[in-house]
Amino acid sequence: MAAKKAGIKVEEFGFGYPPRIWAKKFGETEYSLNAIPFGGFVRLFGDPAEGEVAKGREFKRSFLGKSKKARSVVILAGVIANFLLGILVFSIVYSFTGIPQKTENIKIVGIAPSSPADKSGLKEGDVVLAVDDKKITELAEFTELISEKKGKEVKLMIKREKENPCLEKVLGGGAGFSCQDGNLLFWLVPRESPPEGEGPLGVVVSNMEIVKYPFWQMPFRGAVEGVKEAFAWGWMIVVSLKKMVGDLVFRGVVPKDVAGPVGIFQATGMVARTGILNILQFLGILSVNLAVLNILPLPALDGGRLIFVVYEVVFRRRSKPSLERWVNTIGMALLIILLILVTINDVKRMLNSF
Repeated sequence: MAAKKAGIKVEEFGFGYPPRIWAKKFGETEYSLNAIPFGGFVRLFGDPAEGEVAKGREFKRSFLGKSKKARSVVILAGVIANFLLGILVFSIVYSFTGIPQKTENIKIVGIAPSSPADKSGLKEGDVVLAVDDKKITELAEFTELISEKKGKEVKLMIKREKENPCLEKVLGGGAGFSCQDGNLLFWLVPRESPPEGEGPLGVVVSNMEIVKYPFWQMPFRGAVEGVKEAFAWGWMIVVSLKKMVGDLVFRGVVPKDVAGPVGIFQATGMVARTGILNILQFLGILSVNLAVLNILPLPALDGGRLIFVVYEVVFRRRSKPSLERWVNTIGMALLIILLILVTINDVKRMLNSF
């Protein structure tokens, strides 16, 4: 759309990457469906990265025949579209599920099997009011107090809305708990060396609650949360990429959890079984991820293409089209090799999981 708006002839708009499965021409543009489902592409007339540079009268309709501003907008349009798609789907999800808001309630939202919390009788949905008679309203405070009591007994005051024995005329409490002012009292011993991925008590806690507003407000509030969510994921992806590159360059550690098309397909299948809203959430994460990756200043990516425009601005002359073509060709070859290696890793991971 950005290219057509700028007056550039769009020769092909492709979903996925070749080999081609199907194509149909409408007007001067060919729309294609390709076999490798990992993004898509736009083939512009007179693009030096694609082949011969247009000359003469045709030059005005070519990519290079447009201003630096127009070329920059075209290059960034795909990145912006991916990010906007992320915002859109996040907004839809929040409009239906509700708006997360911070509260002073430290709620247990998950309990690890065979953990101290599990054995004591704590339940998901319980709200932690106090630790050793100290009232808590912040997650960091709860984590710090529990960490200080590793290997020692700690008392938790718990508020339970449903099936609370302290509100059902149970005198003297029961095994492992007691009652005080309608609340439950539990005594636990936080583990000094909990299993990987679990805390001393084996609980997952949150101070966020989902709030629903009148239906006419939800789309607007959902849109605000959608923007926040997209930027939060974008920043998280940037930080993760920085760490991944640092580990690879300075420590020689090859990332094992990077997923390619096969891994994404497998993850999508798992998410699909949990409902349409989770599929949309996953789609939003993938879209933001693709936007961040595509803006990186690497050959064959949009960020790499933008570098040539920046070069033109700084040095007040264009780089040789042949140089841009070779840089993008080499970059695409390296990306394909990386894609193959990641796919092999995906397959190995799938086989090991059987």
